[in-house]
Amino acid sequence: MSSLEIATFRKTPLAWQSVARLIAVSALFWAVAAGILFLAAPGIDTYPRLLVFSECSGLAILGFAMLLRPSRWFPKINPTIGWLVTGVIAIPAGYVLGHVIALLALGEPFRLLSPGNDRMVPIIFTVLIAGFGLHYFATREHLANEAMARSEAQRLATESELRLLRAQLEPHMLFNTLANLRSLVKEDATQAELMIDQLITYLRSALAASRTEANTLSDEFVQLRAYLEIMSLRMGPRLSYRLDLPADLARLAVPSMLLQPLVENAIKHGLEPKVGAGSIEVRACRADAGIEISVTDTGLGLRPAGRLQSAADTTSGSYGLLHVRERLRAIYGPKASLTLNPQTPAGVCATVRIPQ
Repeated sequence: MSSLEIATFRKTPLAWQSVARLIAVSALFWAVAAGILFLAAPGIDTYPRLLVFSECSGLAILGFAMLLRPSRWFPKINPTIGWLVTGVIAIPAGYVLGHVIALLALGEPFRLLSPGNDRMVPIIFTVLIAGFGLHYFATREHLANEAMARSEAQRLATESELRLLRAQLEPHMLFNTLANLRSLVKEDATQAELMIDQLITYLRSALAASRTEANTLSDEFVQLRAYLEIMSLRMGPRLSYRLDLPADLARLAVPSMLLQPLVENAIKHGLEPKVGAGSIEVRACRADAGIEISVTDTGLGLRPAGRLQSAADTTSGSYGLLHVRERLRAIYGPKASLTLNPQTPAGVCATVRIPQ
């Protein structure tokens, strides 16, 4: 268990289970250690007594280590030195406390050293075994920290790609909208005013989303509504839309602008090139494994490249889909997914699944 896990084990049931497993493995480890000492130094004591002393000392050492590792002083020093300090404090303190507990359990008077010529053997053996155990945990923590650092680097890279994607998509959308707005000012001032209001809402939401890594589904849907309203004003009767967000999911946190590339992809590659009217529906609902958010359109449907089988496929639409998949993988791991399914008679349904 890493120091981060130890520091937070009080907060979640899963962490409590992790601590319970750690104690069970430690108890088994010290039972085996007592057997090794019994076989390596015959005659030093009976196995049941060695088992009691070994378990009490080992679990006491583990307890001291668990209390020391989350200390606010340790993050300020080198991890290797931190584990050395932990061993210097936890091993002798745990040995003494464990012996006290074992003697109390056995109903014997307190003594730190066993009588006889081999009285130093249990101490040396305990130090060696405990040092080995702490080295194991130090190595495990180091590997966990490296994995966390890699995950954080991947997340930062993905967020950088998100900013690049926004920089590519938003000016294109903005310029087209302004061009339409210029025509509307002369032809229909009321529609022009409505488009300006929706453009302000969209840009305000996009700006807020660019400054945070997570957003509520309610805010995401507000931004999507503004974007779709702008597109419906541009496309006229060729585009209709529907947004369905249950009230109990409104405050759910999701990555900022996670759905925007899916909606833009549906319009740009499905509905805009299509002759005639089309529609798009964005719907969120609860599922067995978490939350499902679907973006369904009645556009042209999937092209071979639209299935995005290869990461090398970086056309504008597929790049947005690839980016969504990478963000889901970086933030939620393999439990999250984005799938594309053809609709009948035409269109595509893009479904995002987020675990809870």
